Amino acid sequence: MTQITLEAVDYKADDAKEKFVQSLRDTGFGVLKNHPVEQASVQAIYDKWQGWFDQDPIIKEQSLYNKGTQDGFFPARISETAKGFTQKDIKEYFHYYPWGQCPKSYKAQLDEYYQATTEFAAELLSWIEALSPPEVAVNYQEPLSSMIDGSDQTLLRVLHYPPFVGDEEVGAIRAAAHEDINLITILPAANEPGLQVRLKDGQWIDVPSDFGYLIVNIGDMLQEASGGYFPSTSHRVINPEGADMSKSRISLPLFLHPRPDVILSKRHTAKSYLHERLTELGVI
Repeated sequence: MTQITLEAVDYKADDAKEKFVQSLRDTGFGVLKNHPVEQASVQAIYDKWQGWFDQDPIIKEQSLYNKGTQDGFFPARISETAKGFTQKDIKEYFHYYPWGQCPKSYKAQLDEYYQATTEFAAELLSWIEALSPPEVAVNYQEPLSSMIDGSDQTLLRVLHYPPFVGDEEVGAIRAAAHEDINLITILPAANEPGLQVRLKDGQWIDVPSDFGYLIVNIGDMLQEASGGYFPSTSHRVINPEGADMSKSRISLPLFLHPRPDVILSKRHTAKSYLHERLTELGVI
């Protein structure tokens, strides 16, 4: 059996588009290096938000999320429970939308990253569309890149996996196996390893975590729009071991969501699909 591995594709290479889209097709994930998302910008966000998460919980909960709009801080006690699991993930996070709440001194930095990375995501969606077979592309109700134009649903999550202290729930992990809901997710490699993806044969493999790499994965909405041609594959963040148990892990996924009115398939608009999945997750 051929061992499948995820290898970083050089964004500047002549065959980058083909290699990247083929990786998405094979595994649901693609990894880029030498891309336009600035490493220094990512590191600055990691550094600043580590300080925010290290604050007293009482201060953090002044930014507690709004249930109806899902913007703001989600403490570990109300973190997500992955579909099919009973234990909550060991994490806390802040949901940033340009229109939503955000501590004043943190907003400009996040907004600059949000806008730049959303623009880059549109380019990657155009790659995916260009290399979709005609029988797949014909079902796209509009260009994939235009599905996110004017969307106020694209979400930047500042995600913190706290150090282990010994009282974690038995069986809980940092992020249980799950699929993303959106079109694609853009994720700079985190400051600690742990991300894995499940292949078609059921084996789990590590996603390259070299700092400076950019990880992209297919979400359920693109799987729906492509009739399953691009797979939304399960991924997880496993628990650290040894000395790494005392380390925080921060990551910065940008979930690219289409406008609510976008028709994904005969079954779903983006709005109906999102509502169905958020209900399953128990967050609405």
